[in-house]
Amino acid sequence: MSPLIAPSILAADFANIQKEVEILNSSEADYIHVDIMDGVFVPNISFGIPVTEAIHKHAKKPLDVHLMIVNPDNYLEAFRNAGAEVISVHYEACPHLHRTVQAIHSLGAKAGVAINPHTPVELLSDVIQDIDLVCMMSVNPGFGGQKFIENTYSKVSRLKDLILAKGAVTKIEIDGGVNLINAPKLMTAGADILVAGSFVFSSDDPIQTIHQLKRIEMV
Repeated sequence: MSPLIAPSILAADFANIQKEVEILNSSEADYIHVDIMDGVFVPNISFGIPVTEAIHKHAKKPLDVHLMIVNPDNYLEAFRNAGAEVISVHYEACPHLHRTVQAIHSLGAKAGVAINPHTPVELLSDVIQDIDLVCMMSVNPGFGGQKFIENTYSKVSRLKDLILAKGAVTKIEIDGGVNLINAPKLMTAGADILVAGSFVFSSDDPIQTIHQLKRIEMV
């Protein structure tokens, strides 16, 4: 089974954002991953609602919006209106996670929960049946181009076991340091969606790179 591919627009050339989005439109990408950073939850600032709207204006792929921000509940409707079809919030930023997930679903979007590298997958046991995907960070959130954390493989396996044990249909998304070397191992461990930013946009041919990722097979 081929992975779903969600190139991260954070690694694109923002001086030519329309062109970059159109490249993704003509590729085999399944989503456009949009990283929102506030400089508080993570030590970096990316962009917000107006840029998301601009991306959506040109996008023919659904927007997978990853909110790396504090108080995400305050912005769910705004990002949904900006074009988000998937909204992921961080477990670590949501004291009332189930309510946040319900709010995302009430807006007609798919709900994701992101977890940092140090966060155990077992903490999702009580919400796993209520969410559409888990965005597992395989680098520390905040900056692109980081080295992949090797412990991710076993963490994916544990999450997959939890999903199966609960009879859930939740997809596993991997975000950070994904490439052609670790992608087959991630798929074998149970990953469904691969986020790739620098690996796609720094390549000589992003469309071909996405094609190669789509052809990944389990090991």
